[in-house]
Amino acid sequence: MYQVDRAYSYIFYVSLVLYLVSIFWGLFVTPEDFVQGNSYRIIYLHVPASFISQSLYIAMAIASAIFLIWKVKLSAYLVRSIAPIGAITTFIALISGSIWGIPTWGTWWVWDARIVSTLILFIMYLGLISLHDSFSNHEKADKFLSILVLVGSVNIPIIKMSVEWWSTLHQPASITISDKPAIDLVMLYPLFGSIVGFAGIVACLVILSSKLQILRRERNKSWIKNYV
Repeated sequence: MYQVDRAYSYIFYVSLVLYLVSIFWGLFVTPEDFVQGNSYRIIYLHVPASFISQSLYIAMAIASAIFLIWKVKLSAYLVRSIAPIGAITTFIALISGSIWGIPTWGTWWVWDARIVSTLILFIMYLGLISLHDSFSNHEKADKFLSILVLVGSVNIPIIKMSVEWWSTLHQPASITISDKPAIDLVMLYPLFGSIVGFAGIVACLVILSSKLQILRRERNKSWIKNYV
Protein backbone atom coordinates (compact mmCIF):
# COMPACT_ATOMS: atom_id res chain seq x y z
CA MET A 1 0.00 0.00 0.00
CA TYR A 2 2.92 2.32 0.72
CA GLN A 3 4.25 1.79 -2.83
CA VAL A 4 0.81 2.67 -4.27
CA ASP A 5 0.61 5.89 -2.24
CA ARG A 6 4.15 6.79 -3.30
CA ALA A 7 3.37 6.20 -6.99
CA TYR A 8 0.22 8.31 -6.61
CA SER A 9 2.30 11.20 -5.25
CA TYR A 10 4.75 10.97 -8.14
CA ILE A 11 1.94 11.04 -10.71
CA PHE A 12 0.34 14.04 -9.04
CA TYR A 13 3.51 16.15 -8.84
CA VAL A 14 4.68 15.23 -12.34
CA SER A 15 1.25 16.16 -13.72
CA LEU A 16 1.23 19.41 -11.74
CA VAL A 17 4.67 20.40 -13.02
CA LEU A 18 3.71 19.51 -16.61
CA TYR A 19 0.52 21.55 -16.34
CA LEU A 20 2.24 24.60 -14.84
CA VAL A 21 5.06 24.49 -17.41
CA SER A 22 2.51 24.20 -20.23
CA ILE A 23 0.48 27.10 -18.84
CA PHE A 24 3.62 29.26 -18.59
CA TRP A 25 4.64 28.23 -22.11
CA GLY A 26 1.21 29.06 -23.49
CA LEU A 27 0.89 32.38 -21.68
CA PHE A 28 4.38 33.83 -22.12
CA VAL A 29 6.25 31.97 -24.87
CA THR A 30 3.79 31.26 -27.70
CA PRO A 31 3.26 34.08 -30.21
CA GLU A 32 0.18 36.27 -30.46
CA ASP A 33 -2.65 34.88 -32.59
CA PHE A 34 -3.24 36.70 -35.89
CA VAL A 35 -7.04 36.87 -35.42
CA GLN A 36 -7.73 36.77 -31.66
CA GLY A 37 -4.59 38.45 -30.40
CA ASN A 38 -3.60 37.47 -26.86
CA SER A 39 -7.13 36.52 -25.79
CA TYR A 40 -6.69 33.04 -27.29
CA ARG A 41 -4.21 32.15 -24.53
CA ILE A 42 -7.06 31.18 -22.22
CA ILE A 43 -7.36 27.96 -24.27
CA TYR A 44 -4.63 26.51 -22.03
CA LEU A 45 -7.11 26.67 -19.15
CA HIS A 46 -10.43 26.39 -20.99
CA VAL A 47 -9.76 23.49 -23.35
CA PRO A 48 -8.37 21.06 -20.73
CA ALA A 49 -11.23 21.85 -18.32
CA SER A 50 -13.85 21.46 -21.07
CA PHE A 51 -12.37 18.19 -22.35
CA ILE A 52 -11.95 16.66 -18.90
CA SER A 53 -15.43 17.71 -17.70
CA GLN A 54 -16.99 15.70 -20.53
CA SER A 55 -14.54 12.81 -20.14
CA LEU A 56 -15.40 12.51 -16.46
CA TYR A 57 -19.08 12.20 -17.27
CA ILE A 58 -18.31 9.46 -19.79
CA ALA A 59 -16.32 7.66 -17.08
CA MET A 60 -19.32 8.02 -14.75
CA ALA A 61 -21.62 6.54 -17.40
CA ILE A 62 -19.31 3.55 -17.91
CA ALA A 63 -19.05 2.99 -14.15
CA SER A 64 -22.84 3.30 -13.83
CA ALA A 65 -23.39 0.66 -16.50
CA ILE A 66 -20.94 -1.68 -14.78
CA PHE A 67 -22.74 -1.20 -11.47
CA LEU A 68 -26.22 -1.79 -12.90
CA ILE A 69 -25.21 -4.83 -14.95
CA TRP A 70 -22.65 -6.58 -12.73
CA LYS A 71 -23.47 -5.01 -9.32
CA VAL A 72 -19.88 -3.96 -8.69
CA LYS A 73 -20.05 -1.74 -5.60
CA LEU A 74 -16.76 -0.01 -6.30
CA SER A 75 -18.23 1.30 -9.56
CA ALA A 76 -21.03 2.99 -7.62
CA TYR A 77 -18.46 4.54 -5.27
CA LEU A 78 -16.53 5.79 -8.31
CA VAL A 79 -19.61 7.48 -9.76
CA ARG A 80 -20.23 9.42 -6.54
CA SER A 81 -16.52 10.26 -6.26
CA ILE A 82 -16.27 11.69 -9.77
CA ALA A 83 -19.38 13.90 -9.58
CA PRO A 84 -17.99 16.80 -7.47
CA ILE A 85 -14.73 16.85 -9.43
CA GLY A 86 -16.73 16.91 -12.65
CA ALA A 87 -18.76 19.83 -11.32
CA ILE A 88 -15.59 21.79 -10.51
CA THR A 89 -13.99 21.19 -13.91
CA THR A 90 -17.22 22.11 -15.70
CA PHE A 91 -17.44 25.31 -13.64
CA ILE A 92 -13.85 26.17 -14.66
CA ALA A 93 -14.77 25.54 -18.31
CA LEU A 94 -17.81 27.85 -18.04
CA ILE A 95 -15.94 30.65 -16.28
CA SER A 96 -12.91 30.53 -18.58
CA GLY A 97 -15.22 30.40 -21.60
CA SER A 98 -17.07 33.47 -20.34
CA ILE A 99 -13.78 35.34 -19.86
CA TRP A 100 -12.77 34.36 -23.39
CA GLY A 101 -16.12 35.58 -24.71
CA ILE A 102 -15.66 39.17 -23.49
CA PRO A 103 -12.94 40.15 -26.02
CA THR A 104 -14.12 37.65 -28.68
CA TRP A 105 -17.89 38.20 -28.72
CA GLY A 106 -18.15 41.45 -26.77
CA THR A 107 -20.10 39.81 -23.95
CA TRP A 108 -19.37 37.30 -21.22
CA TRP A 109 -22.47 35.19 -21.93
CA VAL A 110 -24.54 34.22 -24.98
CA TRP A 111 -27.23 31.58 -25.24
CA ASP A 112 -25.04 29.55 -27.53
CA ALA A 113 -25.74 25.82 -28.02
CA ARG A 114 -22.29 24.74 -26.80
CA ILE A 115 -22.41 27.03 -23.76
CA VAL A 116 -25.96 26.10 -22.80
CA SER A 117 -25.31 22.35 -23.11
CA THR A 118 -22.19 22.77 -20.96
CA LEU A 119 -24.26 24.68 -18.40
CA ILE A 120 -26.72 21.77 -18.42
CA LEU A 121 -23.79 19.43 -17.75
CA PHE A 122 -22.80 21.53 -14.73
CA ILE A 123 -26.38 21.49 -13.40
CA MET A 124 -26.53 17.74 -13.95
CA TYR A 125 -23.39 17.21 -11.88
CA LEU A 126 -24.84 19.27 -9.01
CA GLY A 127 -28.20 17.52 -9.30
CA LEU A 128 -26.63 14.07 -9.18
CA ILE A 129 -24.69 14.96 -6.05
CA SER A 130 -27.80 16.37 -4.35
CA LEU A 131 -29.89 13.36 -5.36
CA HIS A 132 -27.43 10.84 -3.96
CA ASP A 133 -26.99 12.72 -0.69
CA SER A 134 -30.75 13.03 -0.21
CA PHE A 135 -31.14 9.25 0.26
CA SER A 136 -30.50 7.58 3.59
CA ASN A 137 -30.36 4.20 1.86
CA HIS A 138 -27.04 4.08 0.03
CA GLU A 139 -27.94 1.08 -2.14
CA LYS A 140 -31.08 2.77 -3.46
CA ALA A 141 -29.17 6.02 -3.95
CA ASP A 142 -26.48 4.22 -5.97
CA LYS A 143 -29.10 2.65 -8.24
CA PHE A 144 -31.01 5.88 -8.91
CA LEU A 145 -27.78 7.79 -9.43
CA SER A 146 -26.49 5.27 -11.96
CA ILE A 147 -29.73 5.29 -13.93
CA LEU A 148 -29.82 9.10 -14.10
CA VAL A 149 -26.17 9.25 -15.12
CA LEU A 150 -26.90 6.97 -18.08
CA VAL A 151 -29.97 8.99 -19.05
CA GLY A 152 -27.99 12.23 -18.81
CA SER A 153 -25.17 10.89 -20.97
CA VAL A 154 -27.21 11.91 -24.03
CA ASN A 155 -25.99 15.46 -23.34
CA ILE A 156 -22.35 14.59 -24.08
CA PRO A 157 -22.75 14.08 -27.87
CA ILE A 158 -24.95 17.20 -27.89
CA ILE A 159 -22.07 19.22 -26.39
CA LYS A 160 -19.62 17.70 -28.84
CA MET A 161 -21.72 18.16 -31.98
CA SER A 162 -23.52 21.40 -31.09
CA VAL A 163 -21.20 23.56 -33.21
CA GLU A 164 -21.96 21.38 -36.24
CA TRP A 165 -25.69 20.82 -35.69
CA TRP A 166 -26.59 24.46 -35.03
CA SER A 167 -25.38 27.89 -36.06
CA THR A 168 -23.35 28.98 -33.04
CA LEU A 169 -20.80 31.61 -32.09
CA HIS A 170 -18.55 28.99 -30.53
CA GLN A 171 -15.71 28.02 -32.83
CA PRO A 172 -15.33 24.39 -34.04
CA ALA A 173 -12.77 22.12 -32.42
CA SER A 174 -9.19 22.99 -33.34
CA ILE A 175 -8.05 19.39 -32.77
CA THR A 176 -9.83 16.38 -34.24
CA ILE A 177 -8.84 12.77 -34.83
CA SER A 178 -9.64 12.77 -38.54
CA ASP A 179 -8.29 16.18 -39.63
CA LYS A 180 -5.03 18.06 -39.37
CA PRO A 181 -4.96 20.37 -36.31
CA ALA A 182 -6.24 23.87 -37.11
CA ILE A 183 -3.69 25.37 -34.76
CA ASP A 184 0.02 26.04 -35.23
CA LEU A 185 2.37 23.49 -33.67
CA VAL A 186 4.05 26.14 -31.51
CA MET A 187 0.66 26.66 -29.85
CA LEU A 188 -0.38 23.01 -30.06
CA TYR A 189 2.46 21.55 -27.98
CA PRO A 190 1.70 23.51 -24.78
CA LEU A 191 -2.01 22.81 -25.32
CA PHE A 192 -1.35 19.07 -25.39
CA GLY A 193 0.87 19.44 -22.33
CA SER A 194 -1.83 21.35 -20.44
CA ILE A 195 -4.44 18.70 -21.32
CA VAL A 196 -2.22 15.81 -20.23
CA GLY A 197 -1.10 17.59 -17.07
CA PHE A 198 -4.63 18.62 -16.12
CA ALA A 199 -5.88 15.09 -16.81
CA GLY A 200 -3.20 13.66 -14.52
CA ILE A 201 -4.12 16.07 -11.71
CA VAL A 202 -7.82 15.28 -12.07
CA ALA A 203 -7.13 11.52 -12.17
CA CYS A 204 -5.24 11.80 -8.87
CA LEU A 205 -8.11 13.80 -7.35
CA VAL A 206 -10.56 11.11 -8.49
CA ILE A 207 -8.40 8.41 -6.87
CA LEU A 208 -8.25 10.40 -3.63
CA SER A 209 -11.99 11.08 -3.69
CA SER A 210 -12.71 7.40 -4.36
CA LYS A 211 -10.46 6.40 -1.50
CA LEU A 212 -12.35 8.70 0.87
CA GLN A 213 -15.68 7.41 -0.43
CA ILE A 214 -14.64 3.81 0.19
CA LEU A 215 -13.41 4.60 3.69
CA ARG A 216 -16.69 6.37 4.49
CA ARG A 217 -18.98 3.69 3.06
CA GLU A 218 -17.01 0.68 4.31
CA ARG A 219 -15.86 2.10 7.65
CA ASN A 220 -17.47 -0.71 9.66
CA LYS A 221 -15.80 -3.48 7.66
CA SER A 222 -12.85 -5.32 9.21
CA TRP A 223 -10.53 -4.77 6.27
CA ILE A 224 -11.02 -1.00 6.55
CA LYS A 225 -10.23 -1.07 10.26
CA ASN A 226 -7.04 -3.00 9.52
CA TYR A 227 -6.08 -0.52 6.77
CA VAL A 228 -6.66 2.50 9.01
